[in-house]
Amino acid sequence: MNTFRQRLIHLHDCPYVSRTLLRAWLKKDPSLSYLPNISPKEIATSFHLSHETARSIYNHIHDSTIMKKLDINEQTYNCVTYFDEAYPALLKIIPDPPLVLYIRGDLALLHHPLTLSVVGTRTPSKYAFPAMEQILLPLIQSNFCIVSGMAVGVDQHAHRLALQHKGSTIAVMGSGFEHPYPRNNPALFTHLCERQLVISEYPPSQPPRKFHFPERNRIISGLSEATLVIEARLKSGSLITVDQALEQGREVLSLPGPIGSKTSEGCHAIIKEGARLVQSHQDVLSAYRENFN
Repeated sequence: MNTFRQRLIHLHDCPYVSRTLLRAWLKKDPSLSYLPNISPKEIATSFHLSHETARSIYNHIHDSTIMKKLDINEQTYNCVTYFDEAYPALLKIIPDPPLVLYIRGDLALLHHPLTLSVVGTRTPSKYAFPAMEQILLPLIQSNFCIVSGMAVGVDQHAHRLALQHKGSTIAVMGSGFEHPYPRNNPALFTHLCERQLVISEYPPSQPPRKFHFPERNRIISGLSEATLVIEARLKSGSLITVDQALEQGREVLSLPGPIGSKTSEGCHAIIKEGARLVQSHQDVLSAYRENFN
């Protein structure tokens, strides 16, 4: 591993270095050449940090046990940085791309020619799964790679459909690989890691945090030209993903649901606001033909 990549991954691993701070650091020192020699005082002054935080960052940079841990991570996971050729092109152009990705599985899926992000409620109605099968199965058979977040409900069913029908799928985690979440289906997680692709921007030892999941959602939408919402309440993580997809300039598609269903209210709201109504897989294909050919 070259020196710049090693230093970037090392700094990214530090729990006191946010994405904003990491970007500011790269702006001041694009090659990270000063990283080994920078003092706690210089860290505090350069980035307007408390002395305590600066000292913690300095200690992390110079901790030999951290270096050993990073070496183990490199052997266990594929680490892809924003500056690597392997970094996915669609993700690279979003407003806030992750600078480091930890990956297990088939790296070729990072460059799959057709990707569709699928999001929805963790508590789907009886209507959701049959509707998903009607929409998604022809797309999977047409070589669409399904991107989702491995959450209980719609996400996991989207991954399962791809697996069951010999398609391809990418799962984006909101935690590090040592703390897969949710924990309800370890077999699915293992299968995705071994046969498909699982991605996290969090170092492997990072447990899930509540704020990770909205952050994770920007990667779900960022990996695809379009995001399909299956079922969503008016206030839900799925609609956060919709906002991020729109900010990224991506297409938003939505499946209508039964009148009066709480899990359809979010879908109906975004259709009113201009999301493309999806009644069959042909509507998805039409969106791709019109916008992405």
